[in-house]
Amino acid sequence: MKSIKEFLDELPLKVAPEALEGVNTNLHFDISGDAGGIYTLKIEEGQMSVSEGLIGDAKSTIKASDKLFNELLNKETNPMMAVMTGKLKVSNPGEIMKYIKLLGLM
Repeated sequence: MKSIKEFLDELPLKVAPEALEGVNTNLHFDISGDAGGIYTLKIEEGQMSVSEGLIGDAKSTIKASDKLFNELLNKETNPMMAVMTGKLKVSNPGEIMKYIKLLGLM
């Protein structure tokens, strides 16, 4: 099982810099379980950074268990179904939908 930290640490290496141009967002991840953690993903001026803890005002907060998060990463669970069944909690879904492909969650 990949931890949320591993996933977020690898993201800047996977996302093409041009995909970040003009993107400004601050996302909070609150993932429970042994492979979970609390992190902030910030994209600003073409740069992506990851920090432990909840830093700044989030445009969207994602809450899930580490098991569900891994199912999403492995494309074993549909993100929309997870939200509708309450397993995945997302504040401001419109904001995260803008970045769901960028983050590799769909």
